[in-house]
Amino acid sequence: MIIDFHTHIIPPAVKEGRDTEAVQDPLYQSIYSGPKPRIATAEELLESMDQDGIDWSVALNTGWKSHDVCRRTNDYIMEAVNKYPDRLVGFCSIQANSKDATKEVERCAKGGLRGIGEMMPHSQDFDLANKDIMEPIAETAKKYSMIVLTHSTEPVGHIYPGKGNVLPEILYKFITDFPYLRIVCAHWGGGLPFYALMPEVAEALENVYFDTAASPFLYKYDIFPRVADLVGTEKILFGSDHPLITQKRIIKSLERLDMPQESKDAILGGNARRLLGID
Repeated sequence: MIIDFHTHIIPPAVKEGRDTEAVQDPLYQSIYSGPKPRIATAEELLESMDQDGIDWSVALNTGWKSHDVCRRTNDYIMEAVNKYPDRLVGFCSIQANSKDATKEVERCAKGGLRGIGEMMPHSQDFDLANKDIMEPIAETAKKYSMIVLTHSTEPVGHIYPGKGNVLPEILYKFITDFPYLRIVCAHWGGGLPFYALMPEVAEALENVYFDTAASPFLYKYDIFPRVADLVGTEKILFGSDHPLITQKRIIKSLERLDMPQESKDAILGGNARRLLGID
């Protein structure tokens, strides 16, 4: 079984530019504007899954600054997972600064969504390391057994649209503030796994996972065995970041690596299957 833990879907009205508030959102302007924005609807994601042999995908929302846009796009993801219950798992977006953030988490949990993400504090103007802001959200996520997936950023390297500033030190503060949460750090956690050589960091990462989204744009593929050695293969979740790249691109590269097939199978689906409770 292959499970892509990091994909994004957007309502047709946003893709076609008819949702003017979404199109004017800072995130849309920084990532999706331009002559060839890479945007996919639920049906386009399903088409990719069928083409590339993906059994399940986690359909993430994204880091809208507006609470109203978060809510409308969450509605679309709830519709999609209810329409395709055997192919899609949905995560919701929240504006953490909104007075209605916890209500929205609760609404989405009751609507069948399994997590919060992809949180993008850099585009949403909230501080992931601010415990006062994040605690009500974390408590609500815990109440409904929701997974939290956050954007992550490397402190060095090249600049790219959407890179942001969610550095390992910010992630670590969030992780240690809420050790009971199941947290997925996107994009290899911005290098956070390398600090697992420190015993206290390794201990703090007990409930933390790292997805492989956008790997070809960030790291050499040697990162797979290196991170597996540092935090354990069981902590790595295959994620493509579709539609930014094709779902099969990372799969093909992983299959060429000199790693045990058991480890590859765990990364491609076994770990996500356990985390999501998929039979």
